[in-house]
Amino acid sequence: MSRSRSRTATTDAPRRPEDQRLKAWPTLAYGVQHVLTMYGGIIAPPLVIGQAAGLSTAEVGLLITCCLFIGGLATILQTIGLPFFGSQLPLVQGVSFSGVATMMAILDGGGGLPRVFGAVIASSVIGLVLAPFFAMIVRFFPPVVTGVVITAIGLSLLPVAGGWAMGADATASDYGSLPNIGLAALSLALIVLLSKFGPPAISRLSILLSLALSTVIAALLGMADFSDVLTGPIFAVPTPFAFGLPTFDIAAIISMLIVILVTFTETTADILAVGEVVKTKVSQKRIAAGLRADMISSAVSPVFNSFTQSAFAQNVGLVAITKVSSRFVVAAGGIVLVVLGVLPVLGRVVAAIPTPVLGGVGIALFGTVAASGINTLSKVDYKNNLNLIIVGISLSFGMLPLVQPGIYADFPSWFQVIFQSGISSATVMAVLLNVVFNHIGRRSTSEGSVFASAPARRVPEELLEALEDGDHVVDGRLLDTQGIEVQTVRALDDEDERS
Repeated sequence: MSRSRSRTATTDAPRRPEDQRLKAWPTLAYGVQHVLTMYGGIIAPPLVIGQAAGLSTAEVGLLITCCLFIGGLATILQTIGLPFFGSQLPLVQGVSFSGVATMMAILDGGGGLPRVFGAVIASSVIGLVLAPFFAMIVRFFPPVVTGVVITAIGLSLLPVAGGWAMGADATASDYGSLPNIGLAALSLALIVLLSKFGPPAISRLSILLSLALSTVIAALLGMADFSDVLTGPIFAVPTPFAFGLPTFDIAAIISMLIVILVTFTETTADILAVGEVVKTKVSQKRIAAGLRADMISSAVSPVFNSFTQSAFAQNVGLVAITKVSSRFVVAAGGIVLVVLGVLPVLGRVVAAIPTPVLGGVGIALFGTVAASGINTLSKVDYKNNLNLIIVGISLSFGMLPLVQPGIYADFPSWFQVIFQSGISSATVMAVLLNVVFNHIGRRSTSEGSVFASAPARRVPEELLEALEDGDHVVDGRLLDTQGIEVQTVRALDDEDERS
């Protein structure tokens, strides 16, 4: 009987941290928290692209709804997985912001949204073929690289949180006002207080509770507007090819293929980052499955009027804060996204959350991502190598487009697509420098480089026991307190002792 009970307990225990299953209500609550965390990010690309395409307000709303719907399906595929598709990690999927500039350039060239959709479909199909080969470079992502990437993810997202905290709309009269900053500070303070003083169940829901409480307070202060929630249809299923059948242009496809490679880099970084946070094994096969999920979702998304799909870095921070690593929680968030995609009224409720509230939450989330990267970098060996310069140059390279947004303004568009993103530029530099310093002609750099970390000094305990008060070293000789040289002998190793 006891043997049978032991076997059952072993079977029920999750094989991996991400396979943990929670009860229904906590799973749903944490899933909603994931949706609220990334909602602002997932609606931003269709909002920008829709306005650039000259769409009406209703058409932009349709575009946003379609992106929510596809993002939910892509999230379910990434977390639950199918054979060869899905990393089975707690990663939320949505429209990648890395392709916005390229898609706007395609729109400027004529052809409208159908040309954009055609480029996304074609480049994603090519990316589906390339995904397994890209995953082969995972051995070039040791902790010195992943630490840089994770840190860059967090730091690159902080300007987004800052923009939200100021009010998001730079043309608004209250942009950066004291009430907006104060509301962001309130949501951040609530996270800190709930995390510190709340019981475990409350602490893990601190993000969701902060969003809800801060929004209620904002409404009482007249800083939240819910008047448009009931405006428009309650239920609407996304219509395939609502903006016309896709058209295919070689130049547009090539430019989007560059975006796909950038998406590969960012998704690989996110998979490695969440694997580090969850403390689970991330293999080359798993990365390939995650990239395939990205590409098949991206290839299908234009059918339902959406764009390139990618993992959302901000949700990695949420996993790190809540310590809830279950992929089924994120899958529940995917279901919520699908529901939002067919129930625009619910989407309008979530959209009514003031952006300053999201800003305060974002500061906590994105800062936590950066801290996770710093923790990874703290485990890197810096002795007798050039890992220090790898970290320094890569992080600096990744921060350049953040501190000087126009630094690549005169560069070709393909270069801007890659290096205007702090995440992808830091990743590219970290990988390249790691190859140069740690794979090509690898050698010790204990001497001759100012960037090589000084080796740690160690003295045998036996030597300390043999020393007496006043003993000192002069010109390499050990002298006693009277200046008489102390005789030194070679330490016997195990072989000498045996002989």
